[in-house]
Parts: sequence; C-alpha cells; structure tokens
Amino acid sequence: MGPSRAVACGSCTGGQTASGCGCLYLAYPPACQGPQLSTEDGNTELGAPPATLPTVGTNLSDLRLPRRARLRELGGCMGPIWPSYYGECSAVLFVVDAANPTQVSSSCVQLLSVLSAAPLAAVPVLVLFNKIDLPCYMSLAEMKSLFRMQDIVSCATQSITMLETSARDGTGLADVLQWLRATLGDAR
Repeated sequence: MGPSRAVACGSCTGGQTASGCGCLYLAYPPACQGPQLSTEDGNTELGAPPATLPTVGTNLSDLRLPRRARLRELGGCMGPIWPSYYGECSAVLFVVDAANPTQVSSSCVQLLSVLSAAPLAAVPVLVLFNKIDLPCYMSLAEMKSLFRMQDIVSCATQSITMLETSARDGTGLADVLQWLRATLGDAR
C-alpha cells in the first residue's frame, strides 16, 4: 500500500450517481457481511471493527447518513489518477499511516498536491492519522508537527479537520461519521 490514501466523498440523492470516495474502514456495500456505520433507522452502533486490507485500485461503497453518500477509496499507489475524481467530490478524507514514519514526507507531498488542486479549493478535507492502535504510532501532536499542519491549515483554502483513528479497533470512527454527516449536510 502507498503511504497515504485519498478518499473522495460524493453525496447523492435519488437517481444521481455522484462518484466520491470510499473509505475502506468506514462503509460497506449492502451485500457485504460486516458492521455498518449507520442503519436506515439512524442507529449509529459501529459493531465490531472490520478486517482491513491495503487498497489496490479503487473501492466503491455506499453509506447512509441517513441520506445516501457514495464513497470511493483510492489507494496511495493510484495517486496519478486522483485528479480525475476531484470534480465530483463533496468532501475528501485523506488517510495517513501514523505508524510509518518513513512515509511522512511523501504523504505530506501528496496532501499538499490534493489541497492545491483547483477543483478541491472549497471542498472540506478530513485528514485521518490511522493505525493508532499500533505501539509504534506517532501521536497527533507529532504528526501535526511533522506535517507542519498549522502552516498548511493557515494557507489552505479548504476547511481542514484532523483526527486520529484505528481502522482495526474502531477508535475515532464515530467522529469520522459525525464529520461526514455535518459536512454532507445531515448533521444530527
């Protein structure tokens, strides 16, 4: 897997087919077995965390917030084609491996590339520092310092939020769901 992953979110209603991002850790197509972030009745129990695998190519998932949102996950190795999805994004989730210090610089370069893309100038961004369940992870304070997030946030045209997560044990996923709901207009 690449050092980071961009997840572009598109919200859609009715017959629209807005392409967006997928988040391997957050959403499942209805036919899959596994926990769901939200049921149709609005229950937000996350259930057991899913098994995780590196993203190869792209993955699509639908998520109910309660309105349907289409999520497209793009692996880090797919960076060269990320721009082809920017025009359809309503939000971006940028996932960074917080347990891999050797990839911090390339993840930062990828993040800066995403933030400087003209089609994303007004699209809200959620930066997720993932794998905080591992003993060698870097804390949020360390990651903010290494990425120089204060400088990035002050210069960016987008709203940027940062969270720590663990796809494996579910830490932070409820906060991600809350951010998605608020960002895509379904705040509760």
